[in-house]
Amino acid sequence: MGAEGKVGHGTEQQEHLLHFAVLGPVRAHRDGQDLPMGSPQQRALLAALLLRKGHTATAEELIDGLWGEDPPDQAKAALRTYASRIRKGLGADAELLVSESGGYAVRTGRAHSDVTFDHDLASAYASEAEKYLAGGDRAKAREKYEAALEQWGGEPLAHVPGPFAERQRDRLSEWHLSLLENRLDLDLQLGAHAGAVSELTALTAAHPLRERLRELLMLALYRSGRQAEALAVYADTRRLLADELGVDPRPELADLHQRILGADDSLALEPDEPSGPSTPKLAQPAQLPATVADFTGRATFVAELRDQLAQAEGTVMAVSAVAGIGGVGKTTLAVHVAHAAAEHFPDGQLYVDLQGAGPSASEPATVLGAFLRALGVDDTGIPEGVEERSALFRSLLSGRRVLTLLDNARDAAQVRPLLAGAKGCAALVTSRARMVDLAGAHLVDLDVMSPDEAMTLFTRIVGEERVSAERQAAMDVVGACGFLPLAIRIAAARLAARRTWTVSALASKLADERRRLDELQAGDQAVKATFELGYGQLDAEQGRGFRLLGLAEGPDISLTAAAALLDRPADETEHLLESLVDASLLESAAPGRYRFHDLVRLFARACAERDEQPPSEQESALNRLLDFYLATASKVFALEKPGERGAEHLIKPSGPGMAFQDQDAALNWLFSEADCVLACVEQAAGRGMLRHAADLLIAIKDCADSGVHSLRYERAATTVRDAARAAGDALAEGRTQTMLTHVHVVAGRFSQADEEAKRALLLSQESGDPLAGCWALNDRGIIANCQSRFTDAEAHLLQAVEACRQDGNRPSEASALSNLSQVYLALGRTDQAIQLARQAFEIYDSLNHRMRTANAMYVLGRALTQDKRISEGLEQLRRAAALFQETRQPLWEGVAHFRMAEAHLADRSPAQAAGHAEQALALRGIGGEWMRGRMLTVLGRALVALGQRDRARVCWKDALAVFDEMGATDAEEVRSLLTPAQAA
Repeated sequence: MGAEGKVGHGTEQQEHLLHFAVLGPVRAHRDGQDLPMGSPQQRALLAALLLRKGHTATAEELIDGLWGEDPPDQAKAALRTYASRIRKGLGADAELLVSESGGYAVRTGRAHSDVTFDHDLASAYASEAEKYLAGGDRAKAREKYEAALEQWGGEPLAHVPGPFAERQRDRLSEWHLSLLENRLDLDLQLGAHAGAVSELTALTAAHPLRERLRELLMLALYRSGRQAEALAVYADTRRLLADELGVDPRPELADLHQRILGADDSLALEPDEPSGPSTPKLAQPAQLPATVADFTGRATFVAELRDQLAQAEGTVMAVSAVAGIGGVGKTTLAVHVAHAAAEHFPDGQLYVDLQGAGPSASEPATVLGAFLRALGVDDTGIPEGVEERSALFRSLLSGRRVLTLLDNARDAAQVRPLLAGAKGCAALVTSRARMVDLAGAHLVDLDVMSPDEAMTLFTRIVGEERVSAERQAAMDVVGACGFLPLAIRIAAARLAARRTWTVSALASKLADERRRLDELQAGDQAVKATFELGYGQLDAEQGRGFRLLGLAEGPDISLTAAAALLDRPADETEHLLESLVDASLLESAAPGRYRFHDLVRLFARACAERDEQPPSEQESALNRLLDFYLATASKVFALEKPGERGAEHLIKPSGPGMAFQDQDAALNWLFSEADCVLACVEQAAGRGMLRHAADLLIAIKDCADSGVHSLRYERAATTVRDAARAAGDALAEGRTQTMLTHVHVVAGRFSQADEEAKRALLLSQESGDPLAGCWALNDRGIIANCQSRFTDAEAHLLQAVEACRQDGNRPSEASALSNLSQVYLALGRTDQAIQLARQAFEIYDSLNHRMRTANAMYVLGRALTQDKRISEGLEQLRRAAALFQETRQPLWEGVAHFRMAEAHLADRSPAQAAGHAEQALALRGIGGEWMRGRMLTVLGRALVALGQRDRARVCWKDALAVFDEMGATDAEEVRSLLTPAQAA
């Protein structure tokens, strides 16, 4: 039975299987419980029988395998005793171990289908991986190799004595390494090169002469943008092979070295390119409009629709419906596809504009009359009613192969009578509404162009010479057009008709959002008029929703936020938003999330200014949204930072916001909504809601640490700071200064951070804000510590502890104690450092403060490591890293791995140190480039201990460049490391 069949019954059934394991300690377990297999010699006997896969082993073979050339006097008696004890341990399955022909075997068959063997499962998974690989499914093959590797539970036959076990241990270990190489090879093929570097670094340290691993590491480093390190790996390998074996690297490794030197393009992963459209053929009746000469891009859609229509040939009727916002190019695409598919419809192509976006959509009866005439029916032969005309239309097309292009349909009801219904025929429908109720239709949602497609279209209309001279301005133009084809065509046509205009002049005109829609019109074409058609078909509630939703900034909006903005229940809001999606005025970004196209958003805002009554409802809607975000973010803050007085100092919103069952749910909301909340912060600052904006920044402070949202957070905080300063609002400015201080610390910009912290402290004293005062003092202590100004750091942190105690802010007090602990570590006062770290831990732990508990564990781990209690320190650091991962703080997780690398290096475990240093580099860390330089320094030390001196030197050179650029004192340490290597 293959691995799929054997383990595919679900975990509950697996627990009742008897399972034998040799890919690790030799074990037998049933119902999740280990069975007693006795002494190492008994396990050696069991392993010998299991690895013979049901074949009988003679007593002589078993004696030789267990004891070799020096068996005991009563070896056969010992075998009988071991076999008896194994049967006793197996209990109900004792009959599996049989005695025959003077020997023993472990036998299973159909009667024992509930018995599994880890080595058989691994082999089955590996075989399936090879089959998937032969079939070209690399992702599935990688999954199966991973499943095979999961069967290992450590060193094969661990602690089992005897020559047989030793031979099998070597064989199984080699097999494991070979499977691992195959899986890592697929990792690189599938683009996971950055994550593979850490694993490959550790493996090459453990198996320094394994050239295949070195080859994979070189390729992973190269694809991660670390070319110098990749070349250094080769240099280390060549020297090691010469010293140890007196040989050169194998040809494959040498060839890869040369290709990396030459930056061979074939080393990069190349995406598959979609096929282009086929040459169109015309047929009769030929009603299709002419395809545009400058049709651009859309290759994937063209191929998809052409193939879908081609399925109608001789089989069934095919119906494809293309939906999208006005101006997205539905008609242009449909006409192009119809021409491309015409060869499959030699009996003709019919076309009609159904006028569905306008106030007077075409009646199906009128359209059918025109179609019947085109098919040769005399006026006297055309019936009166729509049903009769539709029946005659279907009858005429029976047995023929005709394509019908129904452009600009209003809804499915308008389209149904116009469908042929006969096999071999096809209909292609375009509409702003999504035809979800058109049975059997292949639905296609057409989006805007890609940036490359948009630039190509713009260039074809304007001319290569003008665009090449101002390429960035051209990109600004198509970006301002939202990559909408109609808008691009209008902008390009205006520019092409005005030879004295520069591309920059047009970009400048389109930069003004309030006038952008007015600029995007030429002749009888206008983007605003196109949107107006769809807007005119909305009812009153839909129109209100469309207008008010357009006011919100941010890439999209969640259903719950939209409900707050519109002041409607969630179910009513969802129904309204989905109706706007079906009308192609809104997009469904994901379940429960919605977004506008940029130009549609501008149109919605223009409609709000023109039509919303009373006008004050616009401000009220934005206030409801701001209150919703502040109320919800405050709950996340309170859950994530229990006991933090900051929550009490924040402004109290008028709405309730969302409620969360646990911290994980709260964090999910925070990180999924971060971009929208930060956009709301900037919008609030622009509307003068400075206190709200500053407090919302505090409530989502975790986003500044995440690494993902740090730059966006910094931009929003700078906007609020500048607005508060201009308005003379000391409290809002001071609070925002503390957030900016934190951002700069995270990025490693310590001088800039200190300037922000100084001003925050002054502003807190001016406004009497204890929150900003506590945090500013704490931040100044952190900064001084990072700059090796330990006396200043101690003074600031002692003041911070006192300020936090006066405010009753226990978590912030614990933070200051943690930071003071690190200062004392730098000063060599290890006992005090450990004491303070434990105090901080106790405070955080008593408050169930997960992330900050991780910080205290981190500090305690550092202190214990420095106190030579390395195993204790490592345990604290591991727990800290796990908690940082749980609380979505990859930068802090990276720093924890960096400290573990230092600890392993101190413990003379360079392979483990290198692995943790690589993980740290992949995750980055608090401190930006400064921290990256420190990580590279530690990695270099580990690599030297592993004999990889050339790669270590590359790491140190990179670190030195970082420290020199920053003017960091760490540069001297790295320069001294490089001096023996005579590095520049």
